[in-house]
Amino acid sequence: MSDYLKVVYSEENIPYTTYPQKLAKYLFDSFNMNQNENMLEIGCGRGEMLRNFKNLGLNVKGIDISPEAPKFHDDIEIRVCDVENQSLPYEDNTFDIVYSKSVLEHFYYPERYMKEVYRVLKPNGKILTLVPDWEVNYKTYFDDYTHRTPFTKVSLEDILKIHNFKDVYVYKFRQLPCVWKYPFLNYISAIIAPFIPIRTKVKFFRWSRELMLVSIARK
Repeated sequence: MSDYLKVVYSEENIPYTTYPQKLAKYLFDSFNMNQNENMLEIGCGRGEMLRNFKNLGLNVKGIDISPEAPKFHDDIEIRVCDVENQSLPYEDNTFDIVYSKSVLEHFYYPERYMKEVYRVLKPNGKILTLVPDWEVNYKTYFDDYTHRTPFTKVSLEDILKIHNFKDVYVYKFRQLPCVWKYPFLNYISAIIAPFIPIRTKVKFFRWSRELMLVSIARK
């Protein structure tokens, strides 16, 4: 797993795009984030989301299992940590927001993650989590051999509630900025989705077919 970033997320395989900027702005606005709040991103990878959250005014720090991760940004604190087997290297009640995208499904025991996130969040702090929706993506889910624990809307809600988070809200989400602005386009995507090849390389069609789950909850 420590080589995952170097191999799978190389610039050759996953080129840089403007998508992280658009997603960061969508999440910042949708969940009423405020400038100068302290955010921790777990599984920050190349730090693209961290950079864009920082540009929006958040005080950001990152965690990743890859030893390559801290080398991407000199002005952002990124620590190397195996979150499933190690405690987060922060004191209790440190962060206003803990964010992760496409991370929780990689753990054999996501319960450990939830306990650590709860610990480092301030009272009333937010846990914001994005994971692939197993219900929709099951045919390609294990194309990524590092996927361990699939999540549905129900199971994501339950793991948050069981670990004492409150105001839990989970919804299905397409990674298409056009549908964030014009939600009615979700209906068109849903209509064409069954006719799209399951392993298409064209992002517009892939993201029309695939769905993520977004969850927000409070400590």
